[in-house]
Order: sequence, then structure tokens, then C-alpha cells
Amino acid sequence: MAMEALNSLGYSVDPFVINAESFVPQSRDRLFVVARLNPDSLPATELAEPAVFYQDHLRPRKLAEFILDNPQIHWDLRKMPPLPKRQYDLSAIIEDLDDTDPAWWSQQRAEYLFQQMAPSHKQAAEAMIADDTIRYGTVFRRMRNKRSTAEMRRDGIAGCLRTPKGGSARQILFVAGRGSYRARLLTAREHARLMGADDFKMDCPLNQAIFGFGDAVCVPVVEWIARHYLNPLFAEISESTIAA
Repeated sequence: MAMEALNSLGYSVDPFVINAESFVPQSRDRLFVVARLNPDSLPATELAEPAVFYQDHLRPRKLAEFILDNPQIHWDLRKMPPLPKRQYDLSAIIEDLDDTDPAWWSQQRAEYLFQQMAPSHKQAAEAMIADDTIRYGTVFRRMRNKRSTAEMRRDGIAGCLRTPKGGSARQILFVAGRGSYRARLLTAREHARLMGADDFKMDCPLNQAIFGFGDAVCVPVVEWIARHYLNPLFAEISESTIAA
């Protein structure tokens, strides 16, 4: 196990889960582990402390139970402030492409996507089409009962960005309202914005950009961890070292 391996090297560990949707309109749960080197660098068996049930907004029940069930691991759990509340939704990251932009699918291809939707998703799409306001949803194709099915999310949050390993990994933008609808893949810039990296310079094919962002970590999440965990921890270690 990775955490026991870190213990064996003299590190205590602190795991927590953050969903990027607190920062950007993308559902992206990721496990983070901070490893702190103990001054004495004792082996894991000598570092072990009694575990307690520690559940909070960054350590869901399953993770808290894992911590409790593994007292042989040297945990060093740190309390952190509440995550921020996201200030914008999917509509804010959409590029304003011209109607003639080749990124837009043909009406025939968009119709094929619409017809692939499961009944409940098609009903939601029809409601979007009938709305007087332009609405946005994101779609993934998934195999259901050996058939390719289009499943749409329309809560203002994109699905988790993935690497393009097959057609099902490509996230599709569905735009509807005022009696019509259109579809296309999310652009490279939209991928960047969903990762909090709008100013990232890109000069590569779409697939390469999708692959890179699908494997990346959301920038504002890492910034938050640095601000509320790593920097305070570094300051505490520095002060204790000076005091010693």
C-alpha cells in the first residue's frame, strides 16, 4: 500500500478528497495525500498511533472508515476550512463560436445524438429545446445493455474530463433553447477553463489537449491546498525548527 510505503520511509500521511466542483463547473473527485517527513524518520511500526473516526467535509465516511480500520498506518490528520462555493456555472466557460464554425456538428449528427438519448435524458433535452433561454448540457456516450446510449448532465456542471481513450471519453456539449438544438465536442479552451487554466497556452491538436487536461489536476484546487494546508504547515515547521 502506498501510505504504508510512505510510512516506511519516515513519513506520516494525511489523505483527503476534494471535488473540483467547489471551484469550477466540473465534477471531479480526487484523492490527495500529504506526506510529512518526521524528524526522527522512525519506521512505520514505531510511528503508529491509535486511529479515531475522523469524518468531515474533506474525509467522507468511506475514507474515515479506512483510516479507522488501519491503525497501523501513521496518520497525521489536519483540520482545514470549508471549501469555497463556486461562483459560476457551465455557461460561463463556453466559447462563443460562430454558427459556421466547423466545430459544430451537422444537424444530422446532432439528431443522431438526440436519438441515442435514454428516455429520461431525451425528455430533459426536449424541455431545454422548448425553453425560451439557451441552456447547456454535457453528454457522454456509454454502453448500456450492449447499446451506445447518450447520457446528459444539465445541472450547470460538466462531467469529469477524461483522456480520449475511445469515443465514449469525449465530452459533448449540447446547446438547446428557443425551439432548436446544436451539439459539438468541448473545445480545448473549454477544457482549460474547466481545469482553472484559462490562460494556458495551447498549440496542439484537440485530442492532445483533451488528453493533457484529462490527466491533469484542477489548478484552483491545488492553489487552495497550498494556501490552506501546505503553506501553514511549512510555516509551523519553520518556526519549530528556529525555536529548536
